[in-house]
Amino acid sequence: MTARARIRLMWVVTVVAATISVAAPALAQAPGPRPPAPAPPPAGAPAAPAPTLAEAAAATPTVPTATPPPHDPAFAAWLAALRGDALAAGIRPATIDAAFATIVAQPVVLERDRSQAEFTLSLGQYVARRLTPALLRLARDHARREQRLLARVERAHKVPKSILVSVWGLESNFGRFAGVRPTVPVLATLAYDGRRAALFRGELLNALRILDRGDIELERLKGSWAGAMGQPQFLPSSYLKFAQDFDGDGRRDIWTSLPDVLASIANYMASNGWVHGESWGRRVKLPPDFDARLGAKAPLRSEGCRAVRQLTEPMLLNEWRAIGVRTAKGTPLPRAALAASLLRVDQETFLVYRNYETLLTYNCAHSYAIAVGLLADRLDGRLESWPAAKKAARPARPTKRTPVKKPAPKRP
Repeated sequence: MTARARIRLMWVVTVVAATISVAAPALAQAPGPRPPAPAPPPAGAPAAPAPTLAEAAAATPTVPTATPPPHDPAFAAWLAALRGDALAAGIRPATIDAAFATIVAQPVVLERDRSQAEFTLSLGQYVARRLTPALLRLARDHARREQRLLARVERAHKVPKSILVSVWGLESNFGRFAGVRPTVPVLATLAYDGRRAALFRGELLNALRILDRGDIELERLKGSWAGAMGQPQFLPSSYLKFAQDFDGDGRRDIWTSLPDVLASIANYMASNGWVHGESWGRRVKLPPDFDARLGAKAPLRSEGCRAVRQLTEPMLLNEWRAIGVRTAKGTPLPRAALAASLLRVDQETFLVYRNYETLLTYNCAHSYAIAVGLLADRLDGRLESWPAAKKAARPARPTKRTPVKKPAPKRP
């Protein structure tokens, strides 16, 4: 049985077990008066405070009835082995107990993992879906509202304000969606699935390290279906490397602190090669005989993630100009000794620079990186048109002037 099938089976068994646990007491109860149900709390009453990580660690963890532990022996054995790895990594047993008490396999995570928009939509469709007029208005509003904070972050990390706002907007809609799924169960599901087991097993251990350090409480450690956390949508490894305490409160809070959020994005970009003063790239036009002119000068790359392997080896902008590449408006490329790679994706053509490759380290998908770059250009006042979503051609409908010939009847 595949790992995905095991997770589906676990989910079914979990639901059935929960249903039986709820129904059994009612079936076994003898007839007679029932005790009154507890009264609901009065409207507006404050909720009971959530336990801190230290309180959760000090208490013996119990598993809620509504979310029983997985009944798959293979998953239980896998968790036991993971527990051993976590202990060997120096994570406290109490932290592991508290985190593992919440682990229930989540099959919906696997469905989302196989249908990411960056890989299932064309470039034009992705841009049309993500770079909406509403998002552009919000981006401009936030850039204006947070201009002082953005200027401070830009001075500290040498990453443009427009790039910071664009990444923030595309990752979490400017903090409106920082993720609601508990991170530990999500990462456990993805690690057990097997498709990228090593990656997510490591990220799960990193999430336990974050909890063990006290950076955030277990009940607040939430993110997306892919295990990405907070407004920058960092995986736990990126959090440990790049998250910043820019507001000076002693915590690297990428969930609720906007200074920490923007500074963390900037630190990620700067640490992964962002070059101050350079652009990310531009749309271009190729001459009709481009491939013959290019020859073997700039082959596709052979290393890196899938998106990187779709880029050519870099040549200087002057060399691209010499073989007839022009701007999207048809004007000559600027004369510059700037290295650029050619990207052809969904009938669109771009020359991209080193900073584009930095965007790919954040999310290795051309649709995402190009959307960030285009939104940043628009915020900076460069009003180049965006790629249009290509619609499938509809078959021509017959008109009265053009009668449709009926097929001849088949001979018996």
